[in-house]
Amino acid sequence: MEAKINISYRNTREAMAIARAVAPDNMKVPTWLSIRTTVCGVKVSTKITCHKRFESFASTIDDLLSAVSVAEKSLAAVKRH
Repeated sequence: MEAKINISYRNTREAMAIARAVAPDNMKVPTWLSIRTTVCGVKVSTKITCHKRFESFASTIDDLLSAVSVAEKSLAAVKRH
């Protein structure tokens, strides 16, 4: 199974901040899982490949989107102060 998730931001700085925030999730993964996050301009793209059960695939996507959400909220909080 494979998914590509693309999220656009207002500027490159925001995109880079979000990509860096979720990058640790890309580092230590089982051999049956691949997660690659890249930035192109204002767009953050993450490609997830999973060679195991659908539940593992769906859980990985959920974890990524949760990490992105936390990073976005953190970025917004920093901007306010």
